[in-house]
Amino acid sequence: MKKIILSALIASSLVFTGCFKDDDTPIVIETTTINNYGEGGNGNGGESCPLVAVTGAITENTTWTNDNIYQLNQKVVVDNGATLTIEAGTIVKGSPGTGSLASALIIARGAKINALGTASEPIIFTSTGDNITCGQTAGTNLDENDRGQWGGLIVLGYAPSSFSGDLIENQIEGIPADDDFGLYGGSDPADNSGVMSYISIRHGGALIGENNEINGLTLGGVGNGTVINNIEVIANVDDGIEFFGGTVNATNLLVWAQGDDALDIDQAYSGTIDNAVVVLGDISDHAFEVDGPEGTGTGSFVIQNATIIGNTVTENGEYADYRSGATGATNNIYAYGFKDSSDVELDNDGVATNYNNGDLTFGAWEIVLPTGVTNVTDIFVNKAETVTVTGFGSTATAVSAGANTIGANTSQLAWTYANTVGGLGF
Repeated sequence: MKKIILSALIASSLVFTGCFKDDDTPIVIETTTINNYGEGGNGNGGESCPLVAVTGAITENTTWTNDNIYQLNQKVVVDNGATLTIEAGTIVKGSPGTGSLASALIIARGAKINALGTASEPIIFTSTGDNITCGQTAGTNLDENDRGQWGGLIVLGYAPSSFSGDLIENQIEGIPADDDFGLYGGSDPADNSGVMSYISIRHGGALIGENNEINGLTLGGVGNGTVINNIEVIANVDDGIEFFGGTVNATNLLVWAQGDDALDIDQAYSGTIDNAVVVLGDISDHAFEVDGPEGTGTGSFVIQNATIIGNTVTENGEYADYRSGATGATNNIYAYGFKDSSDVELDNDGVATNYNNGDLTFGAWEIVLPTGVTNVTDIFVNKAETVTVTGFGSTATAVSAGANTIGANTSQLAWTYANTVGGLGF
């Protein structure tokens, strides 16, 4: 096995072998500890920090500790039946690579992640190009415009999702079809994939195929037995957080400077997203993109208590797009900083019909009007080809900057890298 030595002193080297489920081919998990790793070193204010390089499948319960940096080499899969525990303050770095060489941490169906950071010691997923080291919460050489340097975090479960052809399970976006650890979906809404709390995911979204990048955090068929709170995603090429079906609830989310959509809902996701902040970057698209079921299975989402901050530089930079028969509720949204061309959009006949039938609803929105917009209802646009709607935008109110009475409780996200580095004032 080829090894790259990053320092003159190797403290230890351990090699474990295991195999994927349904495959007798051994998969090697190599752990190599190297002292004084990283550009940050002691010169950046952090502690000297060993590197643990991880490759392949994790087939038994494993703990990653905050006195190491863990390097993901290609796809690291926590296999069915195993639990990966990550201590508060731990740094995980993904290696560069595209296609089959893209690095990612994948929690397969039946596996669990137990990642409990804290506000002062978040768990950080970032790139090997980031000079952050142990004892730090930020490096010095990357910013919100450094994207695509590794893959992302993917969590898969057995909760219901609505697939084309009414399939029970499907292959997650970002994982090749011949890798069965990429399957998600099932019939257990209470499925439990573990706990994720106080996690910062940065600089991801490596390309795996034509127009196909990994999201910062991908949730496929994740059940409501899973706990997700206090998550931020910074500078991802594709979406910040994408919910492919499932029933999991998520609280205290922040997405900054994603390349596509910040919060993306697909395949009849049926959970609640509560207390979220979106800060669009210079190439971002929608704050919310919401799709409905792909099969006959149904489900209704809730997005509530969110603050979305626009960007006047980005070519797109929309508030929200509701598509493909989406059903659910969007309540208590505060929005500012958008362009005069930005809109909240009903994209097609199906979703417009759901709006007319009361299956897609909008609670209060408070919007700081962009220059050139005089009527808040003009921001709400129906682009259905044949279905007309009435009252779309009637729950929205124009407000002055800072005079909002709804939106996210931003103090809950004061711990984030985005708040500190982006100067959000939380």
